[in-house]
Amino acid sequence: MSDEPARWTQATVYPDMWTDPDDDPRESEGPGPEGELATLQDFLKNYRITLRMKCDGLDAEQLAHRSSPPSTMSLLGLVRHLAEAERDWRNWFSDGDPLPKLYGRRDADFDGAVAEQAVVDAAYVDLEREQAATDAALAEHPDLSERAGKDKIAVRELMVHRIEEYARHCGHADLLRERIDGRVGQ
Repeated sequence: MSDEPARWTQATVYPDMWTDPDDDPRESEGPGPEGELATLQDFLKNYRITLRMKCDGLDAEQLAHRSSPPSTMSLLGLVRHLAEAERDWRNWFSDGDPLPKLYGRRDADFDGAVAEQAVVDAAYVDLEREQAATDAALAEHPDLSERAGKDKIAVRELMVHRIEEYARHCGHADLLRERIDGRVGQ
């Protein structure tokens, strides 16, 4: 007898998918986005949706569960971490004083991811607020070649890094979710 959950998927069309194409909010009809900025924004949007999908249907205890010891990562910790990252990215292209950390000391985003519904709710509010604030700040810099902030970071570099960070953590979310309830799929 194993304590590992049985692997399963909600998809019926393609068994290696998370959900069926008709139910996938990342799928869209017609041609893809036009231009580099629109393409980068589309990839970022889809990775953000993927992270939310990997968390859907889980309760606070499951979201906070560190399912791959000795790692301290949890799905809730990833949500909190990405909220913190969004805030930090605004610091990259700001000329002002850095924004304070959301959760305090280093690794508090993961360490404070406890199995309480209020913590889960706050994490989602934080993530949505920080994403919207970073998106709004970047909208003021539509030229991807522009360099901004004290360190003169290229807007393109920041956009690509955001996509890379979400993509990497969506990979972590795949493994964490499978260890929690056995659900698989891309």
